[in-house]
Amino acid sequence: MNIQKLPTINATLNLLSSVFIIAGWWLISLKRKKLHIISMLMATTTSIVFLIFYLVYHLNTQVITRFTATGIIRPAYFAILISHVALAFSVPPLVILTLIPAIYSRFDKHRYIAKWTLPIWLYVSVTGVLVYVMLYWWLPSTKS
Repeated sequence: MNIQKLPTINATLNLLSSVFIIAGWWLISLKRKKLHIISMLMATTTSIVFLIFYLVYHLNTQVITRFTATGIIRPAYFAILISHVALAFSVPPLVILTLIPAIYSRFDKHRYIAKWTLPIWLYVSVTGVLVYVMLYWWLPSTKS
């Protein structure tokens, strides 16, 4: 696999995670528990694969893609990027803390922590795609 393709693969994995998170949220609102479980396990799996590929890419490449757009979009991009990165650190522990009570059928605890996990996880997944699109597609960037 060409390591330069990993940013695109990672954006795709983030997009898939977003779709699975939204589907899981919708399915549990319909009381479709088994489909909810499948959807959330798929969201977890795509997020784990994303994290592995993200680390592989950043540990094995010297390429730095710089955001070079100017104007109002520049602070908007960095606001999205900074909030994305800051919240991304919380996602793995939040997901683990949400899964453990579900595994032990402690659905009261699962629901409580999921109310925090879902919006943060979804925000990180969606903004991950948005950062990729802004950096690689919408606006000019330079690599060094």
